[in-house]
Amino acid sequence: MRSACVPLSDIRAAVVNSDAPAGDGGGPLRRAFVVVPLQLAKQISWLRCSTRVSGAASVSDTPTWESCFSVSLQRAWPINTEENAVFKRARHWLLPFRTKPRWRKFLAHVGPGALVAIGFLDPSNMETDMQAGADFKYELLWVILVGMIFALLIQTLAANLGVKTGRHLAELCREEYHRYVNIFLWIIAELAVISDDIPQVLGTAFAFNILLKVPVWVGVILTVFSTILLLGVQRFGARKLEFMIAAFMFTMAACFFGELSYLRPSAREVVKGMFVPSLQGKGAAVNAIALFGAIITPYNLFLHSALVLSRKTPQSDKSIRAACRYFLIECSLTFIVAFIINVSVVVVAGSICNGEKLSPADANTCSELTLQSTPLLLRDVLGRSSSVVYAIALLASGQSTTISCTFAGQVIMQGFLDLKMKNWVRNVITRFIAIAPSLLVVVVSGTSGAGKLIIFSSMVLSFELPFALIPLLKFCNSTKKVGPLKESIYTLAIAWILSFALIVVNTYFLVWTYVDWLVHNHLPKYANVLVSIVVFALMAAYLAAVVYLTFRRDTVVTYVAVSERAQGQVETGAGGTLVSAADEDQPAPFRKDLSHASM
Repeated sequence: MRSACVPLSDIRAAVVNSDAPAGDGGGPLRRAFVVVPLQLAKQISWLRCSTRVSGAASVSDTPTWESCFSVSLQRAWPINTEENAVFKRARHWLLPFRTKPRWRKFLAHVGPGALVAIGFLDPSNMETDMQAGADFKYELLWVILVGMIFALLIQTLAANLGVKTGRHLAELCREEYHRYVNIFLWIIAELAVISDDIPQVLGTAFAFNILLKVPVWVGVILTVFSTILLLGVQRFGARKLEFMIAAFMFTMAACFFGELSYLRPSAREVVKGMFVPSLQGKGAAVNAIALFGAIITPYNLFLHSALVLSRKTPQSDKSIRAACRYFLIECSLTFIVAFIINVSVVVVAGSICNGEKLSPADANTCSELTLQSTPLLLRDVLGRSSSVVYAIALLASGQSTTISCTFAGQVIMQGFLDLKMKNWVRNVITRFIAIAPSLLVVVVSGTSGAGKLIIFSSMVLSFELPFALIPLLKFCNSTKKVGPLKESIYTLAIAWILSFALIVVNTYFLVWTYVDWLVHNHLPKYANVLVSIVVFALMAAYLAAVVYLTFRRDTVVTYVAVSERAQGQVETGAGGTLVSAADEDQPAPFRKDLSHASM
């Protein structure tokens, strides 16, 4: 079959010639000029058209450029003839016209960061923020700033690890470590989920107490049914659930922003507390560790690395790096909102409870500030309705965080043990375990004991963090895990320094707390000796486990080149389409088993 070459000069003349009659092809070419940039015409040296086009009487006839373009415009741009012979160079220039705009690509990556950030607004954060503000005014704001920066850093690393490897953190741990080490890490991770679920139980119970006027212990029992009901909403679609959670978060923000605008605190004192570290006063270290533990939760590292796998990421190095940037931007925006809300809670509590005109009744309330007495902080803006509005926001916060805990627990169990369980079954088991200590403390110690239990659970999270953080940092810098896509050495250096500082602070606090208790208790000497043996044995085991995870070398190679990964998922029917490294606008493999957790 013969073909004809169309000179570039003829094409360019036709495109720029506005006087050409429509019947001669000038009209269609002018319309084509609106769609195709002039760069395309400059890059095409010649086009090959089939001889079987309209206007060609026989195979021997040479088609004109008008007939070639008429056929191409009828079949849609770019030119598709029977031979389908358009140069790849022209295809490169057409690529931007068929790819999604950047803002649409960014919106496709929105969700995982929001679900992680809602954990910063849970009842444990509310309790620790209010207690820190009531006891130390603005002096501990720097802990929130450092904690949020550290959280953004490690959560970004967790998201990047999932995008680069196609596996989440728990799966990588299962493939790398020995069976007994995996069981140990799984138990620690499950304890972290339970420790974070205890504040959700108590927060929801306080909300029921305010709304329904039932005892707190009855509210604790009702939390089982409320969470199962909310998980049922997930059947209407994960994206709808995501928007509902975002609405809950902004409801909480609106309450405290309104109170903050009414109080008008000293900007100088707020800035000083945020940028000048200070731990003065009894209990400051305890509150600081609780604040840090409430912000950086271990299960969020497992959850974030899994949530990103529910997004479709084209399997090329360029696309993977672009996805990491989108997740970083999304995570940064949601974390900034969470940071502002946490600071607002501390400032509101500090301004009211340390005010000069505080009544004796309010002073007594501030001395033992709990989630139940928080409406005191919002009455200036909301008046008599402060209790109802706050209870709704508290209920929303507790339920939203419970959903993320359920997803995280499912990811942890599936990753470490390769065991799957229905969400409602998983939630009921976790909730019953969390209800036991919550109900016991509420019955024995009342609301003040419940507040102390929330602080204690946040401290436990801080001590459990290294067992999720150390594997994450090692995998992000391991050629055997991420290949050539390792993180920046400066990023990892900062993360390691902050992690080491956290471990040192935790160890110091453990020793200091135990020695203080040992000096002031009234137990017999032999009892103190036995308790000391047990405590120091546990501390030695804790440090030994941290050292083992830190200095153990990775031995299992799990990295698969992106092209091979895509090919493998296509062959196994994982729902992907093989794409080349130069084309990032094609359907890509993604984890269908994790798509239910897409937020």
